[in-house]
Amino acid sequence: MAERPEVPEAMVARLREILSAFPKCLEDDAWVGVRWRVGPATIAHVFGGEDQLFRIVFRAEPDEVIAFEHLGHPYFKAGWGGNVVGMIIDDDTDWDEMTELLTDSYCIQAPAKLAALVERPAVGTE
Repeated sequence: MAERPEVPEAMVARLREILSAFPKCLEDDAWVGVRWRVGPATIAHVFGGEDQLFRIVFRAEPDEVIAFEHLGHPYFKAGWGGNVVGMIIDDDTDWDEMTELLTDSYCIQAPAKLAALVERPAVGTE
C-alpha cells in the first residue's frame, strides 16, 4: 500500500488563513492531515491520499451534495456522512471558490449564534 504524502505547509497555510477568520474555529492534527472544527464538529479536513493527491472534505447543503456528486473532478461526495463532500486541491484550485465552500461548511457546522457572525461571500451576478 502506498504511503500518504504530508500536506504541504503552503497548502495548510492557505487553508488556515481562510478558516482562522471564523469564530472559535480550531485547528487540529488529524489521524492523517489537518482538520478544523468548531466545538466537536469538523468543518474541513485536508489530507494526502494513497494516490498522492491532496483532498479536502467539508460540509454542504443537501441540494449542493447532489450537485457536487455529479460535477466530477475535482469534486466528489465522500463515502461517509450525508452532507460530506470534497475536492482535489492542486495547482488549479480556485481559492476564492474554496473560501466560499469553507464559509458554507463553517455555517452549517457552527452553532447559529456563531454562524450569524460570519459574513457570507457575495454570489457573482455575471
